[in-house]
Amino acid sequence: MEEESSFSSVSELEMFSNENVFEDLDIKKKSLGISNENSFFNTNSNGTNKSILDERITLPYLTKFERARILGARSLQISMGAPLMVSTNSETDALDLAAKELKERKIPITIRRYLPSGKYEDWQIDELVID
Repeated sequence: MEEESSFSSVSELEMFSNENVFEDLDIKKKSLGISNENSFFNTNSNGTNKSILDERITLPYLTKFERARILGARSLQISMGAPLMVSTNSETDALDLAAKELKERKIPITIRRYLPSGKYEDWQIDELVID
């Protein structure tokens, strides 16, 4: 039995994948706060324009895995006596304090995302969208 594809031709498949690329571009533009095309480019020291999106590939959303790793690492630091970055209201649980710091974007941790090419991207907590 031959499986039926939802695409009747290769050109429809190509058109569908191109639409997804533009949707990703729109998501990145919205997350970076880019409202018009003029603010979409930075001017380098040599006078050429460079797209803001050329600098980073991954989306600026904190994943559930990164969230778990950050909360665990920061709560361990707090329990070992690290200084707090937020004010406490008689809270003593290290995990709750770490969650409060994350909510207020005060955790002094950099996320390094490795790419398949071997390169990596560094993101600060205040640059990411946190749910």
